[in-house]
Amino acid sequence: MTFRPDEVEQFKTIFNESKDLIRRFPGNHHVELLQDEKDASVFFTLSFWENEEALEAYRHSELFRDTWSRTKALFRERAEAWSTRRQAEGQTAS
Repeated sequence: MTFRPDEVEQFKTIFNESKDLIRRFPGNHHVELLQDEKDASVFFTLSFWENEEALEAYRHSELFRDTWSRTKALFRERAEAWSTRRQAEGQTAS
């Protein structure tokens, strides 16, 4: 997601207000916010869902509608989203 620079703090506020509700949503196992190192107005959310049905239930929820409507009003560019499947889990070097 790419935000207008003057809206970055507002987006962080929205995320912080919503993150615990999203984490408690049925089927959610993890959600976090990542920020681009080079462009402070670019963010990614990373979330893990039990299955596609749980994700779709969230996408059709009032929580999503409210959070998304407040978030998308702040965009500088159209957002992109991907659903991916973990192929291998990384390991830390010892």
